[in-house]
Amino acid sequence: MFNKIIMSILFMATPLIWAAGDSTKADMGKHGFVGADVCGMCHKSEKQGKQLDIWKASMHAQAYKTLESDEANKIAKDKGFTTPAAKTEACLKCHTSGSNVDASLIGPKYKVEDGVQCETCHGAGADYKNMKVMKDKTLAAQNGLQMHDDLKTFCVTCHNSDSPTYKGAPDVTAMWDKIKHPIPAEAK
Repeated sequence: MFNKIIMSILFMATPLIWAAGDSTKADMGKHGFVGADVCGMCHKSEKQGKQLDIWKASMHAQAYKTLESDEANKIAKDKGFTTPAAKTEACLKCHTSGSNVDASLIGPKYKVEDGVQCETCHGAGADYKNMKVMKDKTLAAQNGLQMHDDLKTFCVTCHNSDSPTYKGAPDVTAMWDKIKHPIPAEAK
């Protein structure tokens, strides 16, 4: 019961929270969202492991688009929502990045239509996107960059029984194999 309560709290808070075991908690209202295209400027090359291409080919990149379907709207309606799924915060919180933050934190290149993008997992990037900041791991973390040591805990902030399409405990290892995007060792 306690775990279910905790998971509900985590689910309702936001998909951007730090996973248990990580060393620092992000200040959700401090950093602005820049969007996947801004992140991709540096993370699209072969040297960086073609991370942008990996994300674009993932289901995360399509997460918002699923909310525009008739099926998603039916699910939202069946759950008692009066707005279409793509306008329902309970859906947006796991199908997008930054949908639940103040508009002043949304940059000009950010697009909600990009779904679950870089900043969903790595934190709002306005303050760490600079190359000088990114090259210093400590400075990047101080400026909002998040890395998750415990993927199982982090991923279930959205992939859990509160989701109307939940099909049982996720195999985080298998899920990670589909979306992992390491920077090649020679680039570090």
